[in-house]
This record gives sequence, C-alpha cells and structure tokens, in this order.
Amino acid sequence: MDNLPASIKTLIFDTKSRAFHFDHSNPVPTPDPTKNDHLIRVKTTALCKDELDWPTLFPDVIFSDNPEGLIVPGYDVAGTVISAPPASRFRPGEEIIARTRPSRQGNCREYSIARSEEMVLKPSNLSWAQAASIPVSALTAWQALFEHAGVHNPASKPVKALITAAAGSVGIWLVQLARMAGVEVVAQVGSAENEKLVKELGAAEVVNYKTTSLGDWAESNGPDHGILISIVDAPEKRRPGQLMSKDVKSEFFIVANNSDQLAEISSLANGGRLSTMVDSVWDFDDYKEAFAKLAGGHVRGKVVIKVTE
Repeated sequence: MDNLPASIKTLIFDTKSRAFHFDHSNPVPTPDPTKNDHLIRVKTTALCKDELDWPTLFPDVIFSDNPEGLIVPGYDVAGTVISAPPASRFRPGEEIIARTRPSRQGNCREYSIARSEEMVLKPSNLSWAQAASIPVSALTAWQALFEHAGVHNPASKPVKALITAAAGSVGIWLVQLARMAGVEVVAQVGSAENEKLVKELGAAEVVNYKTTSLGDWAESNGPDHGILISIVDAPEKRRPGQLMSKDVKSEFFIVANNSDQLAEISSLANGGRLSTMVDSVWDFDDYKEAFAKLAGGHVRGKVVIKVTE
C-alpha cells in the first residue's frame, strides 16, 4: 500500500443540479477491517438504469453509510484486491467482482471499497467488462426466479414463465437461469434482432410487443397457471386485463447481496453455461455518453465504464 496515490480521480453526481464532475482531490478510501472492508483497484464498473434517481427516491438508504454525502455512481465492480482484513478469504492481487451497496459511494473512482459478503472471485475466462456486467443483474434474476417466484432449481414440476424486457440486462439472465432450471420460457421483446437473441439464450416462445400485446397473447396462449416476471414495472401493471380476475400473487423486491448466489453464478459463467452481455464499453472520460446510452433505453445487456487500464 506504500505506492498508493495521494488522491484519485472520482466521478461525482450532484443531485440538486443533476450534473456530473470529476474530482481529482479525493483521497484513496480507507478500509475499515471491522466491517470486512477491502481496498479495490477498480478496473470496470457497470451502470444501473435509474440509479441517479435513487438518492432522491431512497435518501434514507443511499446516505445511511455515506457520511460525506457524495454520490459516486456505479454499484457493479470488477477489480483487483489491494488490501484485505487479516481474516479475509481474499488476498491482495486477486481479481474480484462485487455488487457494492448503494448506501456507500460507488465505483466510478480509481479505488473503491468492497466487503467480504459482497465479493466473489472474477471468472477467469471473462474480460473486465464482461465480469462487471454480472453482479447486480444476475443476482436480481436469480432472486426473482428462485426466491420470489418460488421456482425450484431444477424445477420440481412443469413451469411456464413469461419474462418481460427479456433482452435487457436482467432479462438475459432470467431467460438463461429459467432455461437451466427446466422452465418453459416465454420472452417478450420488441425487435426481430432481440427475438433471435432470446431464442439463442433458451426461450421456447417469443412475444414481440410491437406486433402482439400481452393481452392478445394471454387470450390465445396464456396458461391458467404460470409466472410473470416483469423487469420494468411491478407485475400488476404488466398483467393483461383478461387475467385480472385470476388468483395471482405479485411481489416487488430490491436485490440483496448474497455471495453464495453470486459465486454460483460466477462458476456457471466461468464454465460457459451462462453468457454475459455487454451493450457497450466507455472510457472513464466518456461517462456522459455512457449515461446517455443507458437513459436512451433499449439497451442490450449492460453499459460498462472502463475506469482504469
């Protein structure tokens, strides 16, 4: 740690002006070993849709472990361990991925903090950009399918699942995980290109919302029993009107850190059984274009920022 710089390049988002700026005077963050903090040299970070709105929507959460009150975006990280607590299973020099809690400063900075319960080893066969695309999206898909939708892995009985936004950053993981569990996947997309993509990922049927509404599909194809997994809206908003009288349970959730689940996902990706998808990779100085790309919608996979070489 003797070779650490006196200050680091940090991207800061001002919630009042909704403007970004680089701060070159921020010090390297100091890890707290009592909190299982690891100092990470950030290679890449992946962005989440609407994350810039979280400080306004959920201030009690976002600022709960952020005494400086600085909003540093990017909560997916891939990087190298610089220092670790004495009892950590991670050692300096190891390459990791993590979903760091939004209650702390994020990873659009040259050095960051990740905690033991947030981290797993980086899949060795993936690039830094591919690796950073995994944690938030894949964990969200895993928990949606196997915890909240109640699907067993493998499925203990025939299950049919309709997945909206199936070509998006979470949808691509849902399609693959559901396929692996033996679920019959119906994927909703909006283009012929994405139809091809989700079929390659394992969808048994595709609904193009530009030509067929969910209501029309449900009227002619919808089963009496199944699962609707909505990535954009709460499930009740996506349920076709013809099915409003059905006995349906809906849940809305926010992804939780789970290193065991992330390790399983990482292992499957490392073995080639799960595929990552990166929409685009941007240099750190081109962060404005990266966020504009994300805000424009219809992103296939994750938008990634390369923070350091």
